Amino acid sequence: MWTFNPILKSIIWGGEKIAPFKGIQTDLSTIGESWEISGVEGSESIVADGPDKGLSLTELLKKYGARLMGEKNYTKYGDSFPLLIKFIDACQDLSVQVHPDDELAQKRGSKFGKTEMWYVLSAEKDARLANGFNRPVDPQEYEHLVETGEIMDVLNFNEIKPGDTFFIPAGRVHAIGKGAFVAEIQETSDITYRLYDYKRKDQDGNERQLHTKEAFDAINFNDTEGKPVDYKVIPDIPVNLVTSPFFTTNLLEIDHEMMRDYSEWDTFVILICTKGSATITAENETKSIKEGESILIPASCASIVIEPDKIFEALETYIK
Repeated sequence: MWTFNPILKSIIWGGEKIAPFKGIQTDLSTIGESWEISGVEGSESIVADGPDKGLSLTELLKKYGARLMGEKNYTKYGDSFPLLIKFIDACQDLSVQVHPDDELAQKRGSKFGKTEMWYVLSAEKDARLANGFNRPVDPQEYEHLVETGEIMDVLNFNEIKPGDTFFIPAGRVHAIGKGAFVAEIQETSDITYRLYDYKRKDQDGNERQLHTKEAFDAINFNDTEGKPVDYKVIPDIPVNLVTSPFFTTNLLEIDHEMMRDYSEWDTFVILICTKGSATITAENETKSIKEGESILIPASCASIVIEPDKIFEALETYIK
């Protein structure tokens, strides 16, 4: 099992929630994102401790191969880790954006498109997220909607609260609103096409670059399915939040010892702690995890035992 040093990103729209949530000290301000587990070139995660301390995620994959990834995943992805785990703190509205699917991304020279999900950690009063359209959009009106800002009128906005979960398939137009603090699980891709950015200007008086033409081919103009995931928390029983070809994610909320049997899964598993703390034991190895931390568990691990300190809540994500 491995933990990694977080990669903190200071961004103009970032806030001050991430460092306290993770219980870390930093001189950075306006931290918009913390990349928890990343294989993105130029922003690769580094192992924080243990015998593999200092190795990058790619070096870890080259060392352990299918023992880490699982046979099927390693055959498909090789030494490219397929998921990117983030925390996102929006002190201002993020741009209205869309991501390409795998096919379009590969046509444009990238390995992966970007399907993702959000799990709301906290939300300020009136915080909201946009996920898809509130009506089918005629592609011929797209340019007008973007130029005038009327794109905001056709977005499907959802007021949010902690625990709300959203699935965002590639091609769905979306936006994270001011006051939202979320965990994000996504394909390993940093491709974002910005449609609209509220005509904001930087300190030099320049508006941010938009990608309206590139986005056009990526958008699903008929996507009006962006409702929150409907689920109910069941203490001490894993609850499925998302199942897709790109990742599966369960919610674990436990207050006593739990064994998770991974012997038939043939996949790595990531635990993202969203509340509380616990001790994770796998075979002869034990690691502690607390709010704001993530652990990567290799496919070779047949099972783990989770011993919570009072309440432990985590997202459990993997590819099957």
